[in-house]
Amino acid sequence: MKVIETDLPGVFIIEPRVFRDERGFFVETWHEERYAEAGLESPSFVQDNHSRSQRGVLRGLHYQIRHAQGKLLRVARGEVFDVAVDVRAGSPTFGRWAGTILSDENHRQMYIPPGFAHGFCVLSDEADFCYKCTDYYYPQGEAGVLYSDPEIGIDWPIDTRVLSDKDRGLPRLADVPEHKLPKFTQ
Repeated sequence: MKVIETDLPGVFIIEPRVFRDERGFFVETWHEERYAEAGLESPSFVQDNHSRSQRGVLRGLHYQIRHAQGKLLRVARGEVFDVAVDVRAGSPTFGRWAGTILSDENHRQMYIPPGFAHGFCVLSDEADFCYKCTDYYYPQGEAGVLYSDPEIGIDWPIDTRVLSDKDRGLPRLADVPEHKLPKFTQ
């Protein structure tokens, strides 16, 4: 397994070992001891999610103020561009983003700790997106930032974007009051 650090502390890209032969492939998508040996903190996952989206769908940028979720993300079918944005008030990397392509071909994963906004867009005809969460979904703690905020400057690799009304109406990061942002702690 290869662990790639991003420019955002705590956000990692993981390339697990893939065993392939004429029958197909085998990959471990989570093994607590191996991830700890690779230097990743060993979060306790309490919820798994699976979403399916069509080409051009963009979801995000979402984060939680209360009951913040760390997420281990992967794609079971298709291809997405996955993004993490540091939205922790007081963080030295506040407003910066990291992104990578996750697909059923590269088997990459991304770990995003609590305190970061998350979003993705679908590059294939359809994508099944799976992720493990470190806390339960808590709708009252849900928040978000506009995917196209020019001060964040995410370079989304698609021109046509299908968004929910909720995501289209999210505020720019500069317009979010500090008390509605996660706090940076060292």
